[in-house]
Amino acid sequence: MGLPQHKTEYYTYADYQSWPEEARYELIDGVAYAMAPAPTRTHQHLVGELFRQVATALKGKPCQAFVAPFDVRLPHTDERDDKVDTVVQPDVLVVCDETKLDEYGVRGAPDWVAEVLSPSSAKRDLIVKLAVYERAGVLEYWLLHPTDRLVSVYRLVNGQYGRPEISEMQGSLAVGVLPGVTVDWSVFPN
Repeated sequence: MGLPQHKTEYYTYADYQSWPEEARYELIDGVAYAMAPAPTRTHQHLVGELFRQVATALKGKPCQAFVAPFDVRLPHTDERDDKVDTVVQPDVLVVCDETKLDEYGVRGAPDWVAEVLSPSSAKRDLIVKLAVYERAGVLEYWLLHPTDRLVSVYRLVNGQYGRPEISEMQGSLAVGVLPGVTVDWSVFPN
């Protein structure tokens, strides 16, 4: 048996690495959050298609796309990895600075992150992780609302996200921080 859904004891990346591989958690400011059981088919289709389109558009470019599970360590300053207390696993992410990548994932803010909302993770994605990504310096954060077929796009300006741009999943949508990368919504499930 692993940790409960939400445990208030303080944890670090050193603790996180000692947990069983079959148990998936995210750490946010030292608090452990259990990842939901396997996502729905719709969620997986959205994640897969989003990753496919973005990774294909980035072929031959210095930026790289990744899909969960992939650890993103977000240090507050320059603390050693074992002291990092925030480790998240975004659904899809892009890293353009190769020096941030290592065998364990990425250390530092990705350039672009996308999360597909599900009932079990919506609150954390909409509130907690939004603040974490803003603090860490993620340049662009997309929240996909599969039920409503909406996407909320947060862009970092002067260190803050401000109000999101909200659009329907129709036509196409350019990733602002990744020139030449556009998502075609017509191939996503209805």
